[in-house]
Amino acid sequence: MKRLAALIVILLVLSSCKDFLEENPAGVLSPSDFYTTAEQVKAAVNGTYEGLNSPFVTDLGVATSPVFDLEYLTGYCLRPRPSGYGDNQFLQLTGIDAANEALETWWTSTYYPVENCNSVLAALAEAKTAALIDGSTKSRYIGEVSFLRAYYYFQAVRLWGRIPLKTTPTTSQSDGLTVGKSSVEAVYDQIVKDLEVAEQSALPWTDKSGRVSIGAVKALLSKVYLTMAGYPLQKGSEYYIKAYGKAKEVIQSNQFSVFDAYADLRDPANDNSGEHLFMLQREGEYAPGIMHFYLMPYPEQPISIQPAYGGALASAREFYDSYSNSDQRKQEGAFFYTRHVQYGNPANMINLSYPYIYKYWDDNAESTGRNGANVPLIRFADVLLICAEAKANVDGGLTSDQVAVDAYYAVHHRAYPDEAKPVSITSDDVLKERFWELCFEFQTWYDMIRTRKALDVSTGRIVDLIGYKAPNHEREFRETDLLWPVPLTEVQKDPALS
Repeated sequence: MKRLAALIVILLVLSSCKDFLEENPAGVLSPSDFYTTAEQVKAAVNGTYEGLNSPFVTDLGVATSPVFDLEYLTGYCLRPRPSGYGDNQFLQLTGIDAANEALETWWTSTYYPVENCNSVLAALAEAKTAALIDGSTKSRYIGEVSFLRAYYYFQAVRLWGRIPLKTTPTTSQSDGLTVGKSSVEAVYDQIVKDLEVAEQSALPWTDKSGRVSIGAVKALLSKVYLTMAGYPLQKGSEYYIKAYGKAKEVIQSNQFSVFDAYADLRDPANDNSGEHLFMLQREGEYAPGIMHFYLMPYPEQPISIQPAYGGALASAREFYDSYSNSDQRKQEGAFFYTRHVQYGNPANMINLSYPYIYKYWDDNAESTGRNGANVPLIRFADVLLICAEAKANVDGGLTSDQVAVDAYYAVHHRAYPDEAKPVSITSDDVLKERFWELCFEFQTWYDMIRTRKALDVSTGRIVDLIGYKAPNHEREFRETDLLWPVPLTEVQKDPALS
């Protein structure tokens, strides 16, 4: 993917550029005037990807971004750089205020891109737009945009529960501006419908350019089914079977595999292939990312060319210590690092105050000051563990199903290469593996609220979420912590959201 053309609410911004991630606005047109060339249709489809980056934005330049709040909520991390009142509500679990500014960013990170998707899908359904492109291209575009709308709604329904559900474009200022909330089940039904549409489209199984692929569609559908089987819908066995089936389709496609080494996850040569089913596309010059510099040590440590922006996120010592010492993920320079050579003076080793997160280290950014590394959004390791967890739950919490055991072992074996394959696995085995494998990838909070389970880092056991006190929190989890309040600014605009 090499261009992100902005398409916000009703207005469409024209882009004419050489690179998917480069933006050169040339003017503004209304939707009725916009879809007149194949390039405009392509630009509009490209624009629907922009919402993937929205939670990662920052305006302050001091290692603050709403995306980190998803990790702060788990309690397994800390923020080395001093934080403000808004972040502390997530970090310390003091209760999230509806006026917290992060909520508004997350809300618009759903509804701006959803409006873009609605606009594009409506246009693609019109004969005059369809006439501009061939049938295969139209099918592929519909698949991409349907997947993305499902992705955005899946993000929101897990955070807020009952939310507005809107699948038609806004065409005037009075059109659909006060929608009210739909049921959680209705939102999930729409998510599934969109993903089923995407499944039937002309998308390829893989896409090295980073666009949506069938592999990503089926992977997300397996995750949706797994979530529907758990809380809050609690649809149970039928949906665990669906999750297992979709994950198995991805596995048995033989299009994906876990990388041999953890360093391969950070190798740009592996972007959008192998273990990476779907990624947030970044590019150092035109669309730099925040992860390398914002996750660096703080106070300032001269281990990279720009050391001053770090301190957004580090592992709590208790979570880091919950890994076995023989777990390869705990080894220096795998998922974490506790020391690093001084930038420009490799003879000097700097010992760090916390176990910092190495998953997003960008070797190129270390010397150039431009972070262009992609961010993984769906990994094959996640799909393997979905397969294993779903089947274990179908079988009553313990399974010897060979597909499920093999899926679990593919992830576990990389961490423990000397361990033999187990005969059977439990759902708790898989959940622990998810905590340790997918940590700090903005997945853990979603796992905690769909299972109502936590990893007790002091014992290494899976425990009930409600009543558990995580390392960085001031108190135990309560039911009221599981859903976010609708942003106050949105309630003021539409009282039906209160």
